[in-house]
Amino acid sequence: QVQLVESGGGLVQAGGSLRLSCAASGRAFSIYALAWFRQAPGKERDFVAVINWSGGTTGYASSVKGRFTISRDSAKNTVYLEMNSLKPEDTAVYYCAADNRRIGTIGNHYDYWGQGTQVIVSS
Repeated sequence: QVQLVESGGGLVQAGGSLRLSCAASGRAFSIYALAWFRQAPGKERDFVAVINWSGGTTGYASSVKGRFTISRDSAKNTVYLEMNSLKPEDTAVYYCAADNRRIGTIGNHYDYWGQGTQVIVSS
C-alpha cells in the first residue's frame, strides 16, 4: 500500500502562485509515476501533470503548460506542483495519484490517491 498526503492549497489572487506538495509513504519504492489531477465543482476530474518517479520524465496538460511545474524529491518521497500565473479557472480540488506500472494521463489507471487539497483563485 501507498499513502499519499497533499498539502499547500489555499486562496490566492489571479496571477499569484502556490506550491502543492504530495508526500508518499508506505511502499513508496513501488511507485512508477505520480501525477496531479484536479476536479472543479460540477466538472470531471482532469489530468494536470505527471512525473516518472525515477527518471524525471514529465508531462503536462495543455491548459497548464508553461505555468505549472512538477518536480520530485526522491529523498523525501515527495512530489511538488509549482503553480504560477494562476487563473480563476484553476480553482479546483487537486489530487495526487500514484501508479505502480506506467506513466500516463488516465486517472482510472492510477492505483493510489490522496485526499485532495483545495485551491481557490480569486479574480
